[in-house]
Formats: sequence, structure tokens, C-alpha cells
Amino acid sequence: MNRERYVRLRRSDWKDFELLLAKLQKSRDGKWTAAEVSLMARLYRSVCFDLSMVQSREWGTQLDEYLNSLVASGHNFLYRSPQGQALPSLSFLLIGFPQLLRSQVRPFLLALALFGVPLVVCTILAAVRPDLAEYLVDREVLEQAKKMYSTSLYTSESPEFLGQRSYMFGFYVNNNVGIAFRAFSLGALAGIGTGLVLLSNGINIGLVQGCMLAEGGDTANNFFSFVITHGSFELTAIVIAGAAGLILARGIVFPETRTRLESLQHHGRIALRLALGAGAMLVVAAVIEGYFSPAPIGSGIKYFTGTLAWITVIAWLSLAGRGRVSQ
Repeated sequence: MNRERYVRLRRSDWKDFELLLAKLQKSRDGKWTAAEVSLMARLYRSVCFDLSMVQSREWGTQLDEYLNSLVASGHNFLYRSPQGQALPSLSFLLIGFPQLLRSQVRPFLLALALFGVPLVVCTILAAVRPDLAEYLVDREVLEQAKKMYSTSLYTSESPEFLGQRSYMFGFYVNNNVGIAFRAFSLGALAGIGTGLVLLSNGINIGLVQGCMLAEGGDTANNFFSFVITHGSFELTAIVIAGAAGLILARGIVFPETRTRLESLQHHGRIALRLALGAGAMLVVAAVIEGYFSPAPIGSGIKYFTGTLAWITVIAWLSLAGRGRVSQ
């Protein structure tokens, strides 16, 4: 696709993003509708992807600067600091988000089971009987994965590394945040949609992972050294987004002493804050997956870094903010 056609196809979304951003900037905090939040999330992800596409194709400084300004404006708006409070977004992510997650441990554990159990079962199944995996996952997908990881993605002499990884960073943001947002938003379907998203992703990831184990050798090593670091943020964030969807479902199905509208508002605020925290984790995961995971460095370094990343994520979510009053 050439530059002119791409711009024609995408211009309407860029204009919609500008108009929505201007509208929300005039609104008071907390007065956004669910439709506006959904549209803002979708458009922001698509503009991030468009920026990475333009940068990777080198389609001109003017277009690059325009899209970069849209992404920057959207980021500044989504993570802006309210007056009179220093760095509230950072404070929420480092302290408030883990506190909030721990207060919702039951939906988190349920989401973890819906995702983790099929992942483990399908990993073992595919590792022992890789032929059975082909009945559940497209054989072409498995063959492409094996081919991709049969050799290192890049070498120290690969001149295309930065250009290609900038493109893939945008793809990962769009894809991963999209999965998490579906897990969260489909909670509105009494939690059934959220459960299906968690189950399907657990099954698919497990089957591919098991097939890589069955393949063994360099293929397995290249695959697991690639996924171990960013997987700590990415997989955990998907589970948290699923927990947010289940909380949203609880507000609809079990209003308890509140009216259904009051229950939806109460649980919806909690769910949205968790989903936003998960989104931030996925941006971190996309940066790691785009630039560190495929880097031409030794697998031992990646396993070491990946182990530290998992320890960091677990410690952060388990310990951050303990002994402090949540805001």
C-alpha cells in the first residue's frame, strides 16, 4: 500500500480522534460516557499503530510529526495530572493500582484460573502430542511459528532491526491492548465474553508454547528466550483486564443492596481503573517485546532479565503500597 492510499484510508480516524480529544478535554473529569471511553481507546491504539507504520515506511517528516503530535496529545490527556496533585498517574500506577488489585483478589484469581489452567493443560498436551494441537490451532500458524523461531530473529549486523522493531512496537500495542480491552469490555455480557477471551487466549498460547517445547533445540530456546521478559507484563495484564471484566459483570448481575445502576457505576469505576493499569502494563510489554526481546544478545541474558522481570511484577503487585491508606 502506498502513502497516498494509506492516508486516504486512515484520515477519517485521525480527524475523529482530534475531535473526540477536543471534546473530552472540555469535559470535567469523570463525565465521560462508556461509549466515549471505548472510542478513545480504539482510536488511540490505531493512531499509535499508524505512527509506527509511517515511521517504518519513512513516508515523510510532515506526516510523521502530525501523527506524533496526535499520539503525544492523546497520551498527555489520558495520563495528565489534575490540578493541585503532583504526578497522580505515576502514584496510581506504582501504589494505587497494586492496592486496588489486591482488594479485588477473588475476581483476579478467577480470571487467573480461566486463563492459566487452559494454558498449562494445553502446553502439556501439545508438548506430549503436538499432532493433536493441529486440530485446535491452524496448522499454518504452527508451521510459521516453528519457522520463525528456528533461527535467531536478528544478528548484530542486521541493519533493519530498529526500523522493523518500531513497526512491531505499534503492532504489539494495537494487538495486546485490543485483547485486554475486549476482556474488560465484554464483561458487560454478564462476564461470558470475558471468560471466552481468557479461555481462548490461554488455549492458543498454551498450544503454541507446547509445540515449541516439542520441537526442542534452538527453536524452543529462541522462543522462550524471546517471550520470557515481556511475558511477565503482558500475560499478567491480560489476566488483570479479565478481572476488570468480571468485576464489571458482577456489578450488572449481582447489584446486592444497590440499585443496578448504582452497582454498575460503583463496580464500573473499579473495573475501569484496573483496565487502565493493565493498559499501562501492556505498553511496557510492547516496548520490551519490540526492542529487547528480539535483540541479538545471548539467550542467557534474556532468561536472567526475564526472571528479574517476573520477580519485579509479582513483588510490585503483591507488596507495593502495603501499610499505606489507599486513595
